[in-house]
Amino acid sequence: MDRPAPEASGLRGSNQSGMRAHNERLVLSLVRQQGGLSKSDIARMTGLSNQTVSVIMRSLENEGLLLRGEPVRGRIGQPSVPMSLAADGAFFLGLKIGRRSADLMLVDFLGRVRATRRQVYRYPTPSNVVAFVGAALPAVLDSLPPAQRDRVGGMGIAMPFQLWNWVRYIGAPQSEMDQWRDRDVHAEIAAIAGMPVHIQNDATAACGAELVFGTGEKPKDFLYFYFGTFIGGGLVLNGQLFTGRTGNAGGVGPMPVPGPDGTLQRLFDVASMSRLAEEMEAAGEPSDHLWQQHAEWRVSAPVLDRWLESASEGIAYAALSASALIELEAVLIDGWMPATIRAEITRRTHAALMRLDLSGVEPPQVREGTVGADARALGAAAIPLAQRYLIDQNALNRES
Repeated sequence: MDRPAPEASGLRGSNQSGMRAHNERLVLSLVRQQGGLSKSDIARMTGLSNQTVSVIMRSLENEGLLLRGEPVRGRIGQPSVPMSLAADGAFFLGLKIGRRSADLMLVDFLGRVRATRRQVYRYPTPSNVVAFVGAALPAVLDSLPPAQRDRVGGMGIAMPFQLWNWVRYIGAPQSEMDQWRDRDVHAEIAAIAGMPVHIQNDATAACGAELVFGTGEKPKDFLYFYFGTFIGGGLVLNGQLFTGRTGNAGGVGPMPVPGPDGTLQRLFDVASMSRLAEEMEAAGEPSDHLWQQHAEWRVSAPVLDRWLESASEGIAYAALSASALIELEAVLIDGWMPATIRAEITRRTHAALMRLDLSGVEPPQVREGTVGADARALGAAAIPLAQRYLIDQNALNRES
């Protein structure tokens, strides 16, 4: 479910600026994908005339969305001038509403975080989240010089759907969580922000961040796993984020996998960070720091090893089931965790997948995600960016 709020009047990038024109979005998408490109590069890749490309790129440069690089001299002809995205050309807000914390981020056109605010709680309520946004948003926007504040192009919200159904897993009162059914938090936050606001499932948004801001070669078809309080995921087909009929496609948590005792369990029962927290508390180890920061896990080796083994085995089974249905090129793993833990889960998942019966299935690559712990909030910010300045990836593939 990706629901935009009515666009605020006077917002930069409205119909007057022409940023929704296909060719302009095409140029911006290609430059984001390929890096610095000259006018001749764009003309060759798109089939547009040199004159048309010159007009488009001059307009985008005047809008502050493209930067002119140093001329590159070849052996013959005029030197080419590469054009790249301007970091200050546009800004976007990403709000992650999690089961244990909320984050509000301001990112620039390149996806770099310019400001952030965070709140940790026992469980999320609409009142707490709306109050957090009301208090944090002015401080985040104040990080920009006044002249740049009209370049903030919208807010995305990444949050789990149907929060009221997770009461027994997060220990929240049903009456408080039922408020998510009745209150239009989307509209309340849009009224506070005064700009377009879009909502997307949190793990789907994290997968979207990998598509928009991720580095390195991106597989065309991949299943994405994100470790948060509960494990979630996203699905990319033919280079395009596939959200499904209700916006929850790729929600890997309910997938049945063998548990440590061999009985079928759901993936989020064996691979979620909440399971790790439970095992830490049972061993007398405090777990609150897991939700406060992601850089360091203070957990004993035996507890961590048991969880890593259970999580990687579960993901391997889920990846095999998905690959039997969809010809996946890769499985990407990311989460709210130290990079060393992510690397170890990826290594163990690959090993576990190779131990399974792969008859009739081409096993996918198992790779680390490249965005990191903040993928959900960054993915939220990527929603309005993509809405305004990018074209459908399938169309981009046809053009390039």
